[in-house]
Amino acid sequence: MSMTIAKFAQAGAVGVETVRYYQRRGLLIEPARPGGTGFREYGENDVRRLRFIRQAQAAGFTLDEIGELLALDATQDRSRARELAQSRLAALDANIAEMMSARQALARLAQECGSGSAGPCPILTAFEVP
Repeated sequence: MSMTIAKFAQAGAVGVETVRYYQRRGLLIEPARPGGTGFREYGENDVRRLRFIRQAQAAGFTLDEIGELLALDATQDRSRARELAQSRLAALDANIAEMMSARQALARLAQECGSGSAGPCPILTAFEVP
């Protein structure tokens, strides 16, 4: 099954310009134009690669890291791929801890604001610039 760039982009839930950007970054290969049609044709392997890129981005990998993961797949360097994943997990854990702390602080401020005490709401004063 082959598809045009528009159908390919749609299959990957991205825009055509995103596909072109990934191609400029070297993450996607720009296929040849077969038999004088003038259109590049993309296949299922291309769609799988595009979906991998999108899912890796959703997991927080940078495009450089995704490029490295794609290159590692060709060499089957599982230890380096594992290192990248562990590094990403550590960063996610740090973000989660920061967000949990922010959530606790905001919950405390919301409770104080609803306590009915006189004076300005603690939520408003907590974000004032000194």
